[in-house]
Amino acid sequence: MKVSKALTIAGSDSGGGAGIQADLKTFQEFGVYGMSVLTAVTAQNTTGVQGVFPVPIEGFEAQLRSIGSDLKPDAVKTGMLFSGEYIERTAYFIKKFGWNNLVVDPVMIAKGGATLLSEEALDAMKTYMLSIAKIITPNIPEAEALTGIIIDCKEARAEAAKVLFDQGADYVVIKGGHFGEGTYVSDLLYNGVEMYEFVEKRVITKNTHGTGCTFSAAITAELAYGKTAESAIEYAKKFIQHAIEHGIDVGSGHGPVNHFVYRRIAHEQY
Repeated sequence: MKVSKALTIAGSDSGGGAGIQADLKTFQEFGVYGMSVLTAVTAQNTTGVQGVFPVPIEGFEAQLRSIGSDLKPDAVKTGMLFSGEYIERTAYFIKKFGWNNLVVDPVMIAKGGATLLSEEALDAMKTYMLSIAKIITPNIPEAEALTGIIIDCKEARAEAAKVLFDQGADYVVIKGGHFGEGTYVSDLLYNGVEMYEFVEKRVITKNTHGTGCTFSAAITAELAYGKTAESAIEYAKKFIQHAIEHGIDVGSGHGPVNHFVYRRIAHEQY
């Protein structure tokens, strides 16, 4: 039996709601064999990030070589890459091993406001990662940082999507959670030809920790199965909507989304 495999290259969240932990939980829900390469360990809980401790670069590269020498992933996603050096080495090994179906989630700022990607890494992200990305999934602040465009209207968001596409990504998804405060949330997908909007009802909740990680991991899992980018994004959108609607109330701050609710709902319906 063929087993679909997905690799996440990201940081560890000790609180379990985001990062490597969220990615592996999501892969498991999709029935995909999950693998991981850690860039950094964070001391983190629902109230914020108390510390970020990078894995030594030698250890980081050793993890990538271990995966590359034995386990070929069907899809790869990146999350917090920490610094320009880690970003450059990530891109190098992805190209060296010929890993395709790359989903880049340009994690820059945690829910509590802590910066998770250094300023010097921004140029490295644009230089090394966008040109090899199949799909990039920034939120509004991340898209603004990557493009220099203030996104305060739909026209500006569309312009930013075109800039990111021109920088090399095959598909651009600009998430709409930070866009306005209306009844609905709209994610914008641009494929270089057409703009699509995925619209869902806005959920008023403080339990949204790990939203971006989980969404991009769901896309990655679907790509690992061989789904098209459009199909993967559409299904991942449904998955994350249910995960937000049924968020888990743990801790005293921003609780996590619910990684295991979608399969439970599907099971109850059939």
